[in-house]
Amino acid sequence: MSLLDLPFLLETRRNHALEHATLKILSPKYPAVPMGGHSNPTGYFIIGDVHPDDLRAAAEEALERLRAGESSLAIHPGCGTNYATSGLLAGSVAWFGLKGKSAWYKKVWRIPFILPLAVLVWELSKPLGPLMQAKVTTEAKVGAMEIVSVEKIRPSLHRVITR
Repeated sequence: MSLLDLPFLLETRRNHALEHATLKILSPKYPAVPMGGHSNPTGYFIIGDVHPDDLRAAAEEALERLRAGESSLAIHPGCGTNYATSGLLAGSVAWFGLKGKSAWYKKVWRIPFILPLAVLVWELSKPLGPLMQAKVTTEAKVGAMEIVSVEKIRPSLHRVITR
């Protein structure tokens, strides 16, 4: 059993996949509405001004399509994993370029060399974000997961509870 298969992590990863799939299905109906989400072991939140009935329908369709093997729905281009992966790699390049015991004013002269390298690493690392989603932060095989409820918590904030 890997760390990613621990129950609370596996459920969070499955909910993350369902959150992404729900957003992908919901987005065409609300093209001008900014939306986002946050997953945890008991479900996920959807942030955006959407009707709860539309959200429930999208979540149910997403669950059916994931169960049918449409795993690409679990990968979302706007996922924070994409930004975190590229940011961590570009930031690491910058940090390594500036580390050392020399005085800060000597390090300043390194910035014109480090900055373009960090930008290059940022660009080259972009394909790693979706790969990290597929292998680490989501699990498209949702198993026997079911949607328990969809609740509007307040305007533009909804909670989808799963088990």
